[in-house]
Amino acid sequence: MQRFFKSVLTISALSSLVIAPVFLSTGAASAQPIPIKKGTDASYVGAGFAAGVTSGGQNNDDATFGGNVAGRLKLGSTPFSARGQINFSSETSAITPYVSADVGIANNTNAFVGVGYQFVESNGKPTPSGNKDAVAVVAGVESEVAKNFLVYGNTTLGINAYENSSASAVSINGGIGYRFK
Repeated sequence: MQRFFKSVLTISALSSLVIAPVFLSTGAASAQPIPIKKGTDASYVGAGFAAGVTSGGQNNDDATFGGNVAGRLKLGSTPFSARGQINFSSETSAITPYVSADVGIANNTNAFVGVGYQFVESNGKPTPSGNKDAVAVVAGVESEVAKNFLVYGNTTLGINAYENSSASAVSINGGIGYRFK
């Protein structure tokens, strides 16, 4: 009987020496934080709403509600993107190509600021972002919410974007995008 206890004790000790490192290494690995990727590198196209919130004080430049089509093309591994936005009303549209600097602020979420130029197809006709060609400054946020889908929102400032007025136009834009890259 004593020989049996000695064998069980020896087997238990050897088993503990073999199994202990497995448990200890698993515990150490689970204590390591899992890195969370901030930002998104998605290139996408989307559509949504555009709401003008300013007026130039003249005829044909009241705040206008309409729609937008937007797109982003991520420029390699740089923090820059080439973007485009079309704000449209029932009368005409403003086409705004711009370049942005993007900063990852959370998992799959970017904040961005950009500068470009707005081309109004029919000067004098209202769009959500003014009624004449102008320099545009854009600030916004975008976030991947599901596989291949994003939501985006931005504020566009058209500097001196009204005919016969020195007023600037502000529009708030948002929508849903589809990731193509």
